[in-house]
Amino acid sequence: MNSAGPHQRPVLADVARLAEVSVPTVSRVLKGSPPVSQRKRDRVLAAVQELGYRPNGAARMLVTGRRTIVSVITSNTTRFGYATSIQGIEEAARTAGLLVAITVIDPGGEDEVAAAVDLVLGQPVAGVIVLDFDPQGTRAIEALPEGLPVAAVGSSDVGREIPRALFDDRLGGRQATQYLLGLGHATVHHVSVPGSGRPSGRTLGWRSALESAGAVVPETLEADWTSQSGYEAGLVLARTPGVTAVLCGNDEIAFGVIKALQVSGLRIPQDVSVVGFDDHPLAALWTPPLTTMGQDFVELGRTALAFLVEQLDEGPGPQTSPSTIHLIERESSGPPPARSVTGPARGARVGRRARPRPR
Repeated sequence: MNSAGPHQRPVLADVARLAEVSVPTVSRVLKGSPPVSQRKRDRVLAAVQELGYRPNGAARMLVTGRRTIVSVITSNTTRFGYATSIQGIEEAARTAGLLVAITVIDPGGEDEVAAAVDLVLGQPVAGVIVLDFDPQGTRAIEALPEGLPVAAVGSSDVGREIPRALFDDRLGGRQATQYLLGLGHATVHHVSVPGSGRPSGRTLGWRSALESAGAVVPETLEADWTSQSGYEAGLVLARTPGVTAVLCGNDEIAFGVIKALQVSGLRIPQDVSVVGFDDHPLAALWTPPLTTMGQDFVELGRTALAFLVEQLDEGPGPQTSPSTIHLIERESSGPPPARSVTGPARGARVGRRARPRPR
């Protein structure tokens, strides 16, 4: 029988009454503190289960002095890498008995970053995890005060020395480029994602692979993470002579590039191979299915939360943990067309296709 009543949330006193022990005894059992006899412990746990008692986080903070809210600072919550990293953080926080509060940095510059950081610091947070995928994330890390437990999810360990769950962007960019060169392409064009005030690791890896192979390094086209920006870059690539392979900074950019090349009369991969990055859920369902570099953003989020909990427990200092990245080969990539050895002629053909036919 639930002695708290049918419409009341049970409290410690209800558990104590049902277990026939004192409230301090219930508190010691729930915190795992000695000394409590096994007989009393069993009675308390049985009462907790019967009543459906759940500890109150705010009350627990008052008793233990330990804050239970983890703040996540991010500039976006909808893009695949951002959203799945947050998913990993939240899953791991729930297991650790922590709550997650998300603060989104409004678009803009230093003032918007400062406003987001001020909002976070105005809350009773245990620590902060920053998604350092863009310049706003990088600036947020620098704006957080020393002494506050901070961890990051990102692709670079440049900057402030804090624990970071990293994916090796540079390795992924290099491997993707080497894969396309290995298929026989003379060079690889690149549509990049924005860097955090510097070229992204994906761009650096792409360039490194081309230079090591002695291949021409084409001019980079910049995009802004979205399929629309990829589409606009794809229209430029369709008019560019000698393009047979394109490495895109993420899969959403690749979706736009593929669409633009297709509407310009080019076939994927028979005329142009396209490789993306991140293994977006739509990548396998695209037409054609997208070859991409896969990585586990959920695990990155879990790792960042583990780093933060270590700091809360006064554990190890700053460290990094790179994730595994791997090529997922699908149907958007293949050998170059035989005619690609005469790049200018191919470009002229593309130009003719792109011009409207006279009526």
